[in-house]
Amino acid sequence: MKDSLLLHRTPGCIPLIPVVKSQFNAWLEQQDDVLRCWLTATGFKAKPGSFSLMAAADGQLRRVMVGIANADDLWALGGLSVNLPEADYFLDAAFAPCQLERLALGWALGGYQFSRYKTPQRKPARLALDPACDAERIQRQVAAITLVRDLINTPAADMMPEHLAEVMLVLGSEFGAAVEQTVGEELLARNFPLIHAVGRASLHPPRLLDLRWGDPNHPKVTLIGKGVCFDSGGLDLKPSSAMRLMKKDMGGAATVLGLARLIMSSGLPVRLRVLVAAVENAVAGNAFRPGDVIRSRQGLTIEIHNTDAEGRLVLCDALAEAATEQPAVMLDFATLTGAARVALGTELPALFCNDDELANELLAAAEREQDPFWRLPLHQPYRTLLDSKIADLANAAESSYAGAITAALFLKEFVPAGMPWAHFDLMAWNLKSQPGRPEGGEAMSLRAVFGWLEQRYGGS
Repeated sequence: MKDSLLLHRTPGCIPLIPVVKSQFNAWLEQQDDVLRCWLTATGFKAKPGSFSLMAAADGQLRRVMVGIANADDLWALGGLSVNLPEADYFLDAAFAPCQLERLALGWALGGYQFSRYKTPQRKPARLALDPACDAERIQRQVAAITLVRDLINTPAADMMPEHLAEVMLVLGSEFGAAVEQTVGEELLARNFPLIHAVGRASLHPPRLLDLRWGDPNHPKVTLIGKGVCFDSGGLDLKPSSAMRLMKKDMGGAATVLGLARLIMSSGLPVRLRVLVAAVENAVAGNAFRPGDVIRSRQGLTIEIHNTDAEGRLVLCDALAEAATEQPAVMLDFATLTGAARVALGTELPALFCNDDELANELLAAAEREQDPFWRLPLHQPYRTLLDSKIADLANAAESSYAGAITAALFLKEFVPAGMPWAHFDLMAWNLKSQPGRPEGGEAMSLRAVFGWLEQRYGGS
């Protein structure tokens, strides 16, 4: 994505002229006869996302008009970097610096190409950053979101727990963070029984990844990510159609790693801790079974109702560990339930939160950053759906109702009362390409959460 931006405008840059649709007629009247005739002949009406190419007398591309809904729309230019001719452009518009930055970010995000296994057919067009823009801020966001998308798009054969560990180690080395791993049988010795149980059937040993960064005297912010690198469903095997995209089941882990990169590269004054429970939910003779009862790190016993409800199991051990340090806030990210997708669709993550002030601030940040999610209730009466006759609770309800809520209520059992906590149940995948959001892995909620953290704790 960085290849779709230029830091400086060069003499050969082609002007890109945004035209707000509601102002099109008035704008057109102010143009010269040649341009008016051209746009009329080509039928350009400034429909958002549309564009018109105009050549000079020598046949070279002279300028491009593009329709937008408004200058605040992050995605207004998001489809152009892969649809305009390969060239360098600059935004010819008298917009505020914050608007220019937002438009440039959308352009760059639309230029993302996953090229690990296949060479792209073309390079994205490049947009020169206006001098009024904070180029480093844009590039930091681009780098973080690129990381998330790349991790999710990578097939499971090349993105197992040990590969996630390598990514965290590289991040730690780059930013001076401490990284610790608890691997395989060591999980039992250090009392992470559920992470071990879910991952023990895989040839790729399960592990808990732990990154710490920042001044210990700064506010503690802890991020927890579900890192199920592939989810077969375990002995409650998924059908093949439901298994096809399960390389993305580590989308929560990818999100916290990208968010950590953005926090650290921005020098946010927080004491950051990142916990990733990295496993493969595989099938083998030693796989955990429906009906098993396993004692969690916190001490609660859990009856396994369904081995395909494994994400909440690895998260609950990580949450219990995170809570021991009493952070100012705990935020977990997980591709947790299909029920959340049924309720809100694939483009809108579900937010669950035990603190109304925190939830309202997060929702406000989501609106500001155009990175939406929607709050669903932690409806406590539904907790009875997780009751077990032989254990403290079951890992899933027998009823198909309220699946996202009961999953969140399960996690809530491992969050101490009074500790601010938010849980993001997300798709982490674009089912289709839209401006700025190519089909494939996606960093849902990352920009919103970073915007909230930045507002709450300030920058360096």
